[in-house]
Amino acid sequence: MKRTRLISPFLWLLCALGSSSSFAQEKTVPPNFIFILTDDQGWSSTSIGMDDRFAASKSDFFETPSIDRLAREGMRFTNAYAPAAICSPTRRSILFGQTPARLGDETFPDTHHPRSNSSQLTIPGLLKGIDSSYKAAHFGKWDLRAEIFPEDLGFDESDGDTRNAHGNLMTAKDNKWETVFLTNDPKRSSSITRRGINFMERQVSQGNPFYLQLSHYAPHVDMQTREASLEKYRNKPKGARHNNPAWAGMLEDMDFTIGQVLDKVASLGIAGNTYIILMADNGSVELLPPVPSLQKLQHPDTFDQPLRNAPLRAGKWTLYEGGIRVPFMVKGPGIKPGTMSHEPVGGWDILPTIAILAGNTDLLPEYLDGGSFAGILRSEGRGEVLRKNDFLVFHRYSEGYPHSALIQGEFKLIRFWKSGKLELYHLPTDLGETSDLYPIQTAKAEELDNMLATYLQEVNPELAKKLLSY
Repeated sequence: MKRTRLISPFLWLLCALGSSSSFAQEKTVPPNFIFILTDDQGWSSTSIGMDDRFAASKSDFFETPSIDRLAREGMRFTNAYAPAAICSPTRRSILFGQTPARLGDETFPDTHHPRSNSSQLTIPGLLKGIDSSYKAAHFGKWDLRAEIFPEDLGFDESDGDTRNAHGNLMTAKDNKWETVFLTNDPKRSSSITRRGINFMERQVSQGNPFYLQLSHYAPHVDMQTREASLEKYRNKPKGARHNNPAWAGMLEDMDFTIGQVLDKVASLGIAGNTYIILMADNGSVELLPPVPSLQKLQHPDTFDQPLRNAPLRAGKWTLYEGGIRVPFMVKGPGIKPGTMSHEPVGGWDILPTIAILAGNTDLLPEYLDGGSFAGILRSEGRGEVLRKNDFLVFHRYSEGYPHSALIQGEFKLIRFWKSGKLELYHLPTDLGETSDLYPIQTAKAEELDNMLATYLQEVNPELAKKLLSY
């Protein structure tokens, strides 16, 4: 894993301006952006695989032909991270370009709701500031859990303040990990996509550049699939890691609608001026049904079967790689098809990247944590993300097992706040985080721990105080 270069806030902004100018000179028409966000899709849950260096990054059961097509036509990021190990903090982080630690959890509604006179930059607001003709829409799962509607943050159209239940058919939670529902619109993937396609058609006909976010409810419980999809996977030999026919059917049903979006972009004649980004909001659950809370943190060797995110450790709800490393790919003008980048990127980098690609010429706010990977897209995966900090920070808000992680270069630190335990991993040689280096590289762990503490104190003093009180 390549180390990200540290730059000053001034140089970071200067680089952004320089890059945006070069991009702006290449275009006369503002580009379109389509952002597809999947739910609970693990890093190893595609049939193309997220890293050709690891055969196990490819599913041994699931089939995702449309996602595979997007990857072949664009660039895959092997070291891409969701901002959080659960959905809501991730969705907030992407929109605002800030880490969940900075955004806060319980305090987020008060600091970022428009009624608080917040002037925080969002992706739709950014684009409309660049060109007032931009139109923005959000369809599917919103789930900021803050009584904030998409229209409050600059979207022109949306499904409203939707959450998991809006994509569910179930009425009880006690059997959600076993019950399977057969439907012609699994997790509303088809209806979400139809609204998105209708939005695209209208904007193209009116000559408006657009930002379209399709936030899927799939693949997430409750499990919904088409009867034909379920039957297909019931008759398919099961994999060691992936073996649930309903989950596989649900994933492929969603994948089919992604193909419809790709086809529509092509038929509308806008492929040459449209960026399509796909990522997941967090890793997959480790087993079906998932293991109890504290067991999620146990070493992989304690389980009698491979976990669903293998070769990564653990899954959703934890800051091990299985919880935060996710599928991530981008297709668009200037991106060489079939390329791959090993540069670490996070969901909070999407806003600054879109700024560059859209030709932004204004200084970006200093409170952003993200940096632009636009240069990497244009350089066949090579380059670096220019951020104010040369590390990535994650925090899991949980009263039961609060923990934080910091990745700098090849090393990853995890701090468990209640126990005070530190763990250190060298990711290039230990992707599965099975060998804790803390006992033999204590100084390195403490160096990263000091960086983590300094960052948390700087961006969220109340959170830092609470964590240090455990």
